[in-house]
Parts: sequence; structure tokens; C-alpha cells
Amino acid sequence: MSPTHKVYIAGPEVFLPNGFDQMRIKGEMALAEGFFPSTMAENDLDPTGATPFEFGCQISAANERMMREADFCIANLTPFRGISADVGTGYEVGFMIALGKPVFGYTNISKLYYDRLLEDYYGGKAEKDADGVLRGADGLMIEDHGMVDNLMYDGGIAAIGGRLVRRDVAPGRMLTDLGGYQECLKLARELFDKR
Repeated sequence: MSPTHKVYIAGPEVFLPNGFDQMRIKGEMALAEGFFPSTMAENDLDPTGATPFEFGCQISAANERMMREADFCIANLTPFRGISADVGTGYEVGFMIALGKPVFGYTNISKLYYDRLLEDYYGGKAEKDADGVLRGADGLMIEDHGMVDNLMYDGGIAAIGGRLVRRDVAPGRMLTDLGGYQECLKLARELFDKR
């Protein structure tokens, strides 16, 4: 299949020991579905002579350039280093939505944000206040919108015409399983075939 549109691939894979391989596989899957994949910005940059901060800014600028050039985004929103999606991926999702481009997201943990917050973060220690609002031991509200993460992910993705795929995979494969990514590719193909 000849590539027709460019996909920006967002997610925390860059931090994995096999991150380069994971991104290569995602790129091959995108090509097989008829999409040009983005690349890892670090592959095209030279850190020579740059401070770590300067190199980080180079990566950020390159990622923003690739997002502007892309037609849509697929984001791995599986919780990373905590109970929520990778913060960099969150920035990228918001950036693409602000550009008016479709975003498809997936998570390999279908447990809702509310449940992760209540059970995993607060360890079940929460009480309703005088107004009936559930609050954690630190006094912060525990919101329940029946969503996979912060309401801005689900709400923004739905508003732009994308989809958020929820799956459960084995714990050791949460950041590497590509079933949700494949489903997002198929959903994107359906969207662009209708246009």
C-alpha cells in the first residue's frame, strides 16, 4: 500500500532499553497500513557542543516540527512512571489537537483513572467531605468521569474525531504490546479512507 498520510507517533517508547527497535517496528506497521511514520528526533540531531538543556530544546523543536508536518497522531497513553500517561506524550496530544489534527490514543491498562487514583495512588484512603466530594488523604478531590486518564485526554480526542482504545495486557508487556497501536492504525485508515 502506498503511503497517503503522515503519522506522528507519540509515547514513552524512547525511554525503553529497546526503544529504537520499538519505534522501528511501529514505523513498519504504519507503512504497512499506508502511512508515513515520524522518526525519533534524536536520530537526526547532533548533540556535539550542546549542553544537555540545549540538546533537549533541539529535540523539542524537532518534535514540534514533525507534529506540524504530520496529518494525525497515534499516542501511547499507557501509564508511565506513575498512574498517568507520559507527560511529554500529553503535551504532544494537546499540541496536535490544538493544530486541529486527529489523535488516536491507546492504553494497555483499561483500569479507569479514578480507580488508579483511588486504589493505586491513595491506597484506598479517601473520604467524602461535608459537600460529598471524595478526597484523598492529602485533601485533593478524586474526580470520577469514567475516563482512562485526565478528562482532557478523553475529551480532546473525542472532540477532534479520534478514538481512545483501552486494552489489558500482561504486566510485563504494558509498554511494548502493540495491539492497541495496530487498532489505532486501522481506525485512522478508516477515517482517511472516508475523506
